[in-house]
Amino acid sequence: MSLAADASLAFRVIPSDHARSEAERDRILAGELGFGRYFTDHMVAIQWDAERGWHDAQVRAYGPLALDPAAAVLHYGQEIFEGIKAYRHADGSIWTFRPEANARRLQRSAARLAMPQLPEALFLESLRQLIAIDHGWVPSAPESSLYLRPFMIATEAFLGVRPARAAGYYVIASPAGAYFAKGLAPVSIWLSREYARAAKGGTGAAKCGGNYAASLLPQQEAYANGCSQVLFLDPVEGRYLEELGGMNVFLVYRDGRLVTPALSGSILEGVTRDSILQLARERGMPVEERRVAIDEWIEGVSSGAISEVFACGTAAVVTPIGQLKGKDLAVGDPEAPIGPVTLAIRQALTDIQYGRVADTHGWMVRLR
Repeated sequence: MSLAADASLAFRVIPSDHARSEAERDRILAGELGFGRYFTDHMVAIQWDAERGWHDAQVRAYGPLALDPAAAVLHYGQEIFEGIKAYRHADGSIWTFRPEANARRLQRSAARLAMPQLPEALFLESLRQLIAIDHGWVPSAPESSLYLRPFMIATEAFLGVRPARAAGYYVIASPAGAYFAKGLAPVSIWLSREYARAAKGGTGAAKCGGNYAASLLPQQEAYANGCSQVLFLDPVEGRYLEELGGMNVFLVYRDGRLVTPALSGSILEGVTRDSILQLARERGMPVEERRVAIDEWIEGVSSGAISEVFACGTAAVVTPIGQLKGKDLAVGDPEAPIGPVTLAIRQALTDIQYGRVADTHGWMVRLR
């Protein structure tokens, strides 16, 4: 047992009796990892109930969860999650990026869905515990990482409509390559006019499964039109940019401004988004967080006032947007599809994450 950083919770480590061999693991890591295809040998599990609070912290073999058919998550959707990465640096050490921000966002999501809030220290310790036993799964290939997925579900068996009095918190991990199949290349985005991702006063600012479920039908529409992602507009007027199905969006103006939709309560407060805003300000770029009409994007690209558009998120980091379909609008220079600002911001962010430059912000936290 090792003592967790949170109040007297000890983790019980139960090594898997069917862990992959080192040779099998190395074979997986040397191949095409993709995103979310392979999973490590272990997982973290911590239980909560209204009487005992957080208890029974374990690191155990990755495997199925046992749920009562009446578990509240299956009927009322009380579920939240996070996405965070572990990076192997050149000296073999393993680090993660701004985990405190993810811990606080998980707490905000929990509050919105009437779920228990996991203490920040316990969130950080859960990551360390999993890396301690599955550190061999952190890849070392360029631009690869171990994607960590902390999540919480309501487990109480009860069919009344009220907040569940029992929940489980888990962390699983998946070695990751490029989020998009073509790697760092401009993606096409489908403009959704019929569907909204979330409404004001709803759960748009929480990272919960229901928001993503609501995006899947328009995402299918995007795929059918040859697009990787879908762009949602505001749910009231259908005029203003919100976000993509799983990423925030930025516009780069030729005069040097960086513009992104202001947080409205229906937009997820992305950790990558916030980091980009800080980096841009430090580089002297004028930054604007405000309402951005879709017509401003269309007119700006058509006139040349907008030179680049990109999306960002933990999984994809920074991804250039090359075309807005539904409007058949090309973005940027076909001869240089990844704009200089997009490339510079992505480079600045990943250099910090992979330890290629000094972390002057204190964003990186060592896990091993």
